[in-house]
Amino acid sequence: MVGGAAGSFIGPVHRMAAELDGVIELVAGAFSQDPERSRQAGASYGISAERAYANYEEMMERERKRQDAIDFVCIVTPNHLHLPVALAALEHGFHVMSDKPATATLEEAYALQEAVRRTSLLYALTFTYTGYPLVREARQMARAGALGKIRKAVVQYSQGWLSGSLEATGHKQAVWRSDPAQAGLGGAIGDIGVHAFNLLEYVSGHRVAEICADLSSVVAGRALDDDCNVLLKLDNGAPGVLFVSQIAAGDRNDLQLHLYGEKGGLHWWQEDPNRLELNWIGKPSQTLHAAADYLAPSTRLDFRLPMGHPEGLVEAFANIYRDFAVAVRSRFSDAAAQLSDIVPGIREGVRSMTFVERAVVSSRSRAGWVGLPR
Repeated sequence: MVGGAAGSFIGPVHRMAAELDGVIELVAGAFSQDPERSRQAGASYGISAERAYANYEEMMERERKRQDAIDFVCIVTPNHLHLPVALAALEHGFHVMSDKPATATLEEAYALQEAVRRTSLLYALTFTYTGYPLVREARQMARAGALGKIRKAVVQYSQGWLSGSLEATGHKQAVWRSDPAQAGLGGAIGDIGVHAFNLLEYVSGHRVAEICADLSSVVAGRALDDDCNVLLKLDNGAPGVLFVSQIAAGDRNDLQLHLYGEKGGLHWWQEDPNRLELNWIGKPSQTLHAAADYLAPSTRLDFRLPMGHPEGLVEAFANIYRDFAVAVRSRFSDAAAQLSDIVPGIREGVRSMTFVERAVVSSRSRAGWVGLPR
């Protein structure tokens, strides 16, 4: 692991998720750019002192010389370090699992894409919500045409935790997310907007072809956007709306997806992830429940508990890690083994950074509708 020292929110979540199924073990890390903090973090994670490294460069060099070397690197740093750490891992022969977004800018995403292509190593992104079983069930249904032709898409991700100038208090998570040097080009659009964008494309099977974006920095003095409203046009001509905010006072982690087709609508809420609602024209509404026998066989494999026992964020993370582990293990005997297409990879990384850049630039220039190139 690179990153994840004291004060990190996402590092411990990655660790819990990766180890949940007993097929992955955290054995080494450069947990902070401060050697002492890295050592302390290693001790808290139960890592051997000799494998709690002072920096990620040292970790790459020393690990590749060990007989029991790491198999892959997990990146849980602020965005500006995603590219250099990923490049270092790939150049040293290690597969990569990265927290989103892939990079801080689109130009960096293209550079990373080229490195993944050149090294032929595995690269995955933890677009966490793609790991929820009922999201995967929704994906199968939408792509199989159960809703008919998709006519409208609405995705919302609203939070209220940055309604005030939290970064001014020294709050670690707020500080780096509000700093263009660490977060990159986008604020809320790059932090949670990429989740919403990815979820829409992941489930619907359609790409966003055009956008008309209005991004705002509502809190005075904030350098990056904290509220985003984007009109969408899908590649089949269907309209859509993407609403993202971190100043939606009182909202917690309200990610919602609504897809409307010719036959009916599909509705999923992250704060109630064990329920998928289907509303049909001329037929009774349906509620699909997590772990039910009537779900697709592949979906049922993603559950660890019987129906009625809630599973959440860590388990969704763990599904992505488990699928990644399958691909890494397959590489031991098959150098051509690839990730399952249900696991987001570098293609989704480039797509999401294309969305962020086009949204930010078009909003600043008041350009109106702009295309998202494939």
